[in-house]
This record gives sequence, C-alpha cells and structure tokens, in this order.
Amino acid sequence: MRTVLFALTVALASGQASAQDRSRPFEEIRPGALRFDPPEPRRLQTTKGVEVLLLEDHTLPLVSVFARFRGGPSNFPRTHLAASSAVPGLLRSAGTISMAPDSVDRALEFYAAQTTFGGGGESSFASLNTLTEHLEPALQVWFELLKRPGFDSAMVEVWRGQAIEGARRRADDPGSLAISQFNRLMYGDHPIGWDIGIGDLAETALQTGRLREVHGAIFCPQNMTLGIVGDLDWATARPLIEEALADWPDCAAEVAEPPLARFETPPGLYLIEKDLPQSTVIVGKPSEVRLSDDKGYFASRIGNSVMGASGFTSRLMSRLRTERGYAYSAASVWTTPRRSQGILGAVTQTKSESTVAAIRLIREILEELTREAPDEAEVQDAIARISNGFVFNFQDASRVVSRQMLYLSQGLPLDWLQRYLEGIRGVKAGDVLRVIADNVASEELVILVVGDPDAFDEPLETLGPVTRLEVSRPVPPREAPRFQR
Repeated sequence: MRTVLFALTVALASGQASAQDRSRPFEEIRPGALRFDPPEPRRLQTTKGVEVLLLEDHTLPLVSVFARFRGGPSNFPRTHLAASSAVPGLLRSAGTISMAPDSVDRALEFYAAQTTFGGGGESSFASLNTLTEHLEPALQVWFELLKRPGFDSAMVEVWRGQAIEGARRRADDPGSLAISQFNRLMYGDHPIGWDIGIGDLAETALQTGRLREVHGAIFCPQNMTLGIVGDLDWATARPLIEEALADWPDCAAEVAEPPLARFETPPGLYLIEKDLPQSTVIVGKPSEVRLSDDKGYFASRIGNSVMGASGFTSRLMSRLRTERGYAYSAASVWTTPRRSQGILGAVTQTKSESTVAAIRLIREILEELTREAPDEAEVQDAIARISNGFVFNFQDASRVVSRQMLYLSQGLPLDWLQRYLEGIRGVKAGDVLRVIADNVASEELVILVVGDPDAFDEPLETLGPVTRLEVSRPVPPREAPRFQR
C-alpha cells in the first residue's frame, strides 16, 4: 500500500511540475561538461636505466608487472625466423637453467601467479600477476624465466612440432591462406610478409645456440620498459626490481632496425585456385598515412570506420551484405605504422557465384569515397563510436600502464590517449574526403581472390588481366617431431 501511495505522489508531483513548466520543457536541465581525468602513472628509473611506469592501486591485494622489450622476429634475418618466433613462448614452457619446466609450473601454481609471454613484429613482452603477499618469490621466478631460460630440448621439439602442423594446415584455411599470400604479395621478402614454413623449421633452426643468440639480443635491460600496477609503492617495489636487474647481463648484440617495406607488386588481379563454394577477396594498396599527431592520421581513423571498420553501419557492410546479399561480412583495414607505409584494404568472403560482382562493388564503394565526402551524420556517428568506446582504454589500471608502455616504445608522448581523443573529435567530413582521395586510386589496387574460377559469376578476366599464383601444399620434413624426453 505504501508503494502505491508513493507512486501516486510522485506521479501527481510530476504532473504538477509539467503543468507549471509545459512551455519550457527541460530548460532547467544543464548537464555539466564531461571531465576526462585518466589515472597518471609515475615515471621512474632504475640504476641500470630501465624506465618504469608505476600506478598504485590498493583496491585489491594484487600486483601486476609488465615488461616490454625492443626486438622481435622482424629484427632478425629469415634464417632466425623460427628461433625469434619460438623464444618468447619457450621462456615460459622450457624451464630455466636451474629449474626444469615442471618445477617452474609447480612454483607458479604454488604462488597463484599468472604469466604471459609473447612477441611479434619488432617487440616482445611478458607479464606477471600475483597476490601482494607472494610478490617477492613470484617475481624471482618470473625474472629467472626472463634472464636464464633453460630451453629444454623436449619442449623445443614440442614447439617445433606444433609449428610444423600449423604450416601444414595453413593451406586448408582459405582466410588464412588469403591473408598470408596477400601479405607476401604486398611486402615480398620482408619480415612482415614472412610466414613460418616447413623450410624454416629444420632442427638446426632451433638449436640451443641460436635460441640463446636471439634471447641475448632481445631480453636484456637496455631493451626493457617495466610497468607495475597494484598494491605496492615504489619504496617496496624498487629494491625487488633492483635486485633482479643487478646480475642481468647487458644486451649481447644490438637489435637491428628492420628494413623499410618496399611495395613492388604491380596493381592487378591475382588468383589462387581452390575448389571451394565461396571466394575470399582481399583488395588493397599501400597507404602514406603514418601514426602521428596529424590531422590526416585522425581523419584516416574516421575514414576507416566509415569505409568498413564499424560493422553494420559501414559502407562495405551495408552495401555488400544488407543491400545486395553478396556476403555475410565485409570489413576494411587501414594500417598506420610509425616509420613506413601501411596498407589500406578491404576483405570479404562471398559465394562463388557473386565473386566478380562483389569485387566490382568494392571498387565502386572505394571510388565513391574518393569523390564525395561522407555525410556529416556518418562522420559524427564514427566520432561518437570511437569516443564512446574510448573509456575502455581506462577500464583498469593495468590497461592504462600497458598502453602507455606501448606508446613509449613507439616514441609517442605519454598523453597520447588524450591527444588521440581530441584529434578524433576535431575531424570534419572534408578531412575524411581528402585523406581517402590521397590514398585510394582504383587503378592502383592489388586484388587477390582465393576460389574456384569455374564457379564465378563471370570470368575474372572481365575485370582485367589475371595472374595465377601457385601455392604448393607443404610437405613435412622426413624426421618426425620428437615429443618425448
């Protein structure tokens, strides 16, 4: 009864207010300006010169430690591709000089510690998460993995066997095959275009000496940035970090900068024949836009969203799927490296009987965007989408620190997230038109199709001369991978 009376009272009060202010609805509502105050980590340094980002968070008795290293597979020659790809994962799985792999597992389990190790391109990383009360012993095990890996031969062979199986399966997945071959077309004999093949995985490619050569060049204090988040202060963290760094040898070699990519494949149509009921289509070309605090860069982010990166509201998705029913999904990609050219492209999968029509429509959409600025509503929707999703960059302290470590490694300022948001909000429709017009030309497109030409709606040659690519199925090496000790 009280609930009913309360509801009636509220309704009556609302009605009276509405009657009094009917001529000026919502006039008194004055939302305040939104404030953007992300947490700021402290920027510190150890006696060995390792930069540390520390963000205290005493909400829970947990500590996370992140390490980012300059150097990855792109910094080594092709002869070291297998070793440079394997080392980050083997740091965790292949034990240390003093601890067998199962001993490491037991120690981390005992301290309830979670770790990650990985790498790619020009960087490698590792992380540790544990309870504050277990930080010291867990940190000792983690640093031991980073400093003195054991490279247990049985675990190295496990990694090799998995890599061989992955190389064998790549040709059976049309999506993976298309991406792999498109990268090879665009980048040629450059690290970005490399995939680990059977020929890279001979036993000699993963000899202990080569693994240690890669490890000594990447995992060393001079290449490292540390991030610490959680329930501790610098007075507590510093002695633990300094002790771990004290006996860590300097880098065994300088990590070489990879060569700049050279896009030498001529524009045109390229076909990989596969007996499949649908085709995978990738359309792309080099782009001059770099990651920078520049209007063109921010406009490219909005342009990519309008083009195909925003899901169902994008041009590619709405035209290819919603209007024509050619594809279940379609998307655009616009990479913006810091030092070199990137790739602007579109990808879709369509039934064989609509392959040529889908390619025509993709080219048509790209050409339209070079002639006419997108609607202001499209631009504002893209800005709102990026801005509204921006809060997830600050979802937790760990994400803030890990992102800022990434920005430091790329030579960007620590306030890059704020600059990025401001840059995105300042983009106009004309800016998007200019950056797309400067970077898209239909006569410069490289178009790769993986599919069955006998089932296409029209001969692919109606779009222009076609170059057929041969992709041989990899044969496993004679010696079988050995998984036993």
